[in-house]
Amino acid sequence: MRDNPTTGRPAPEPEHAPKRRSRRRFLLGGLVAGGALLVGWGVQAPRQRLHTALPLPVENGAVALNGWVALHPDGTVSVVVPRSEMGQGVHTALPMLVAEELDVPLARVRIAAAPIDKIFGNLTVLRENLPFHPDERGNVKDGVQWMLSKVGRELGIMFTGGSTSVKDAWVPMREAGAVARAMLVKAAAEDWKSPAAHCRTEDGFVLHRDGRKASYASLAARAAEVGAGIDASSVKLKQPREFRLIGKPVPRRDTPGKVDGSARFGIDARPAGMLYAAVRMSPVIGGAVASFDAVRVKDLPGVTGVVDFSASLGAFSGAGAGVAVVARSWWQAKQAAAALPVTWAEGAQAGLSSEAIYQGLTAALDNESGYAYYESGTQDVRGVARTVSAEYRAPFLAHAAMEPVNCTAQVVDGKVRLWASTQVPSIAVDVAARVAGVAREDVGIEVMLLGGGFGRRLEGDMVAQAVAVAMASNGKPVQLIWTREDDTTHDVYRPAALARFTARLDAQGRILAWNNKSASGAIGHQYFPRNLGLPGMGPDKTTAEGEYDMQYEIANQRIAHVIVDSAVALGYWRSVGHSHNAFFKEGFLDEVAHAAGQDGVTYRRALLARHPRHLAVLDAAVRAAGEAPAGRAHGVALHQSFGSIVAQVAEVSVEEADIRVHRVVCAIDCGIVVNPNIVAQQMESAVVFGLSAALGGEITIKDGRVQQSNFGDYPVLRMDRAPVVETIILPSAEPPEGVGEPGVPPVAPAVAAAVFQLTGKRLRSLPLRLA
Repeated sequence: MRDNPTTGRPAPEPEHAPKRRSRRRFLLGGLVAGGALLVGWGVQAPRQRLHTALPLPVENGAVALNGWVALHPDGTVSVVVPRSEMGQGVHTALPMLVAEELDVPLARVRIAAAPIDKIFGNLTVLRENLPFHPDERGNVKDGVQWMLSKVGRELGIMFTGGSTSVKDAWVPMREAGAVARAMLVKAAAEDWKSPAAHCRTEDGFVLHRDGRKASYASLAARAAEVGAGIDASSVKLKQPREFRLIGKPVPRRDTPGKVDGSARFGIDARPAGMLYAAVRMSPVIGGAVASFDAVRVKDLPGVTGVVDFSASLGAFSGAGAGVAVVARSWWQAKQAAAALPVTWAEGAQAGLSSEAIYQGLTAALDNESGYAYYESGTQDVRGVARTVSAEYRAPFLAHAAMEPVNCTAQVVDGKVRLWASTQVPSIAVDVAARVAGVAREDVGIEVMLLGGGFGRRLEGDMVAQAVAVAMASNGKPVQLIWTREDDTTHDVYRPAALARFTARLDAQGRILAWNNKSASGAIGHQYFPRNLGLPGMGPDKTTAEGEYDMQYEIANQRIAHVIVDSAVALGYWRSVGHSHNAFFKEGFLDEVAHAAGQDGVTYRRALLARHPRHLAVLDAAVRAAGEAPAGRAHGVALHQSFGSIVAQVAEVSVEEADIRVHRVVCAIDCGIVVNPNIVAQQMESAVVFGLSAALGGEITIKDGRVQQSNFGDYPVLRMDRAPVVETIILPSAEPPEGVGEPGVPPVAPAVAAAVFQLTGKRLRSLPLRLA
């Protein structure tokens, strides 16, 4: 069953849905049938997502109608936005959902900070962390996802990531607006002694068909009184044909502040009396502080203290053990930290190298069959006329967000206050409480704007460090800032990976069997223990996503992965496993098409006969791209990730060894579009981000040390190298899907395909290099 686009409730299964069996189906089915108690809890209705545990804080005469919406006497509306704004546009898109159902102009909507409350937890990100194939349908998938949604509601983790912000908010935020609207209509109807059916709403007013009119502000107090019994089950959400705001190209609400400098990022926090902290962390992966001489820096200008925060980090100690120097200005702290004599215990990873890591991945592929994320048919096929095999490789990658890693913390009288640019405020609060030894309720947080997240700010290491330093600072707030070098050499990196493919073709070039096995570390095996205190074990979807879940119609498939424990800290990087697995899968499919004597577009079309949405996206991109100019070539890639289907055509030239991307045409089907401006902006951002990695991104290890340190040796795409990006958004009546990440995966394989056409060289390793 799939969700209805407006209600999120089950809709009929499509007739063409393929019926495939897999070991995963059996294993996940066991979660549902594993015990009577679990099943009994699972069939109960999930907890409501309309009202917070404590009343929504309001002031100056405002009236809260539920946990998301409050009305002010001046006619403005506060809407709680529980997702962090990191440039992806949630401060615009999410208020649009409420404004649409509430029938209020978006210009009258204020953004309210979200309290730490479980109704704001991200249910979608947990539910979609299961390794189901997108084409799978049935009771097992529905049951397990239902169960995971309930678990997510109980955990209440406030999480901005996985391109899930709009997907997760699509129903509850619209319901919050619709319930508030129903409460206001009821209040007006009772005041007018009229049936509610005789009333309608428009632009912040309730209108009676006889001409009477009342503003929302005038009805707010009465609505809160008489409408308390109205809940989400009793309201009807608008159908897409009724939308007046959703789907419109509304300007971004965060743009003016970023232009005039009034926007406040984490690094802009300025609580009274604030001190600054600079850090020194082990240059060797997994190293620790052996000793340091604080006396040597204590008399330097502005220095107020030196703190070894290693013991306070707990699960973060392997990635961030070190010492902080606290001073009255950042420059003073940085200069003193550089002068601080520190002796390091280098530990077991002092000899670690990139070469050894890849050797370990190679050995794993040689010796292990791997966990099969998807299997259909058999690999023992007849009629094979040709076999094509290849191995692909991707490096570790750093996040390199523009805003440096930072966190401001204050610890006084058993209370902790945080000012943080974080993607996970509830986790940040838990980390702070653990380090300070206080109750969760004794931690307050102000979530600031994020100068780039990309998954790096899903971590709590900077929070743990800041709180540990603040505890030693006599009640003064302390802003801890990493340098770019600190960030590049102490990141949680995208895993390095290897992938092997074998395709068996018949005499007509059709694929009879497809075998794909990859190896890498598992992010979840590190992230869950490090940030959530949960065990990291079993299969990790992110290792094989983008490979096992492809939509190409190949009868006989085996897609497997071997997890190789990583001494290098791993983290979620924009588009996660899709970022490299799309390069592997699409690159190899181009090789197969070439071996079959066909161009990549024609070959893909033949493999998508039962996937009309994918075909439409592919055709839209190719049609818009037209013919490549003389001296250039077009490369094409198609990939589905985070629910959205994206096809890209890269227009590329090669001069000597220089690969230059001039233009990228990007077509996307992301379901119902809330704001097309944001979709286009995210595709442009994703292309630039993906090209930075495809053409230059690489983290290497030598003697246990990360070799790159700043943008000089870890380059990002410069403005003069940025291509023209044209975005085509296909209309859809399906529920909204992810947008922030799906534009990244197709970039590298599209460029590689164009390079092959120009040079005849097949590039199977990232970053793409001809020399």
